[in-house]
Amino acid sequence: MATALRLLAFALLLLVAAAATAAQEGAECASSANCGPRMHCAACGDGGAGICARASPVDPLTHGTGLPFNNYSWLTTHNSFAITGAVSLAGTNAISPNQEDTVTAQLKNGVRGLMLDTYDFNNDVWLCHSFGGNCYNFTAYQPAINVFKEIQTFLAANPSEVITVFLEDYTVAGSLPKVFNASGLMKYWFPVAKMPKSGGNWPLLKEMISKNERLIVFTSKKAKEASDQIAFEWSYVVESQYGTEGMVEGTCPNRAESPAMNSKSQSLVLMNFFTTDPSQTGVCGNNSAPLVSMLKSCHDLSGNRWPNYIAVDFYMRSDGGGAPLATDVANGHLVCGCDNIAYCKENSTFGTCVVPPSPPPSPRKAPAKGGSTGGDSSAATARFTHFQWSCFFGLTFLALLFLS
Repeated sequence: MATALRLLAFALLLLVAAAATAAQEGAECASSANCGPRMHCAACGDGGAGICARASPVDPLTHGTGLPFNNYSWLTTHNSFAITGAVSLAGTNAISPNQEDTVTAQLKNGVRGLMLDTYDFNNDVWLCHSFGGNCYNFTAYQPAINVFKEIQTFLAANPSEVITVFLEDYTVAGSLPKVFNASGLMKYWFPVAKMPKSGGNWPLLKEMISKNERLIVFTSKKAKEASDQIAFEWSYVVESQYGTEGMVEGTCPNRAESPAMNSKSQSLVLMNFFTTDPSQTGVCGNNSAPLVSMLKSCHDLSGNRWPNYIAVDFYMRSDGGGAPLATDVANGHLVCGCDNIAYCKENSTFGTCVVPPSPPPSPRKAPAKGGSTGGDSSAATARFTHFQWSCFFGLTFLALLFLS
């Protein structure tokens, strides 16, 4: 028994030691194993070196589910299906990726809004990029049911999670209901009849969870609300302009199809922030300070409402907090009245915040010429802080005492 306890204590100490030596946000890294919890190694450092970046926001459910659904903000991926390196199931290399990991991985990282483009193609509904409203072999990714089943699997395994799907819809009436039924998603469907029609509050999040109405689906086609019982997005959502023209500092224009951003007849706000031509390198800077700045601009120009959905390309890439941080900022204001949901004080009145002291900045060093974009593992190890090494050696010494 004593031996087992010593081994357990040793394992715990090793876990704490690993956390102590993990690099902080912004530090250079050779792989995601070098980074701390909820971070990964992104090629966003100087010269394309790897740096530790946030991969997921704080889960707002950790601060309760007793608010209306429109009092939460959700990280959203633009063209969630368009994955780097994906090979089209139509038999060609797919073009214009917007994300780096699968929809399943996105959901595991806290993404709760998915933007999907649906087309009638090859006698089925496919996820595809558009050329003049048509899908072609070289723009098609995969049948929609594949991703719908990923969503179904996640909802079944996570009974407290709510997902929103935004469909840029090019299908004819009747196509989508067949696929939704075949995927098993109708079990989680939030009915159109329960959506507030004049900007009122949505049901409480906990009520949606308890009734298992955890999938919200919007379509870009108005007629589909009557024909297919899929909600017409802009009856319930105001949405900012997508593409580069929607990224001008200090502005937050609505996209052409959407009502004005300050319209109060819609109770949900969607903020787009991605360039017209997706760039895995340019997104590192865009997903950082400019994204948070746009968040505040859109708040001011949307009738003092924080975005409920923050849509970006390559959501895991940034050189400073990124889309997860922007989501935390919005949720802080919505959930507890703080500048970040991490500052919310449990069981306290709205506006009671606990702001932790800022951690010391992680050292960064420009890579040598001709260096690998992944960084050098020995250099990354050498850049651990004095405090981290002290923790590591101190905990190792304690572990040896336990084993003696």
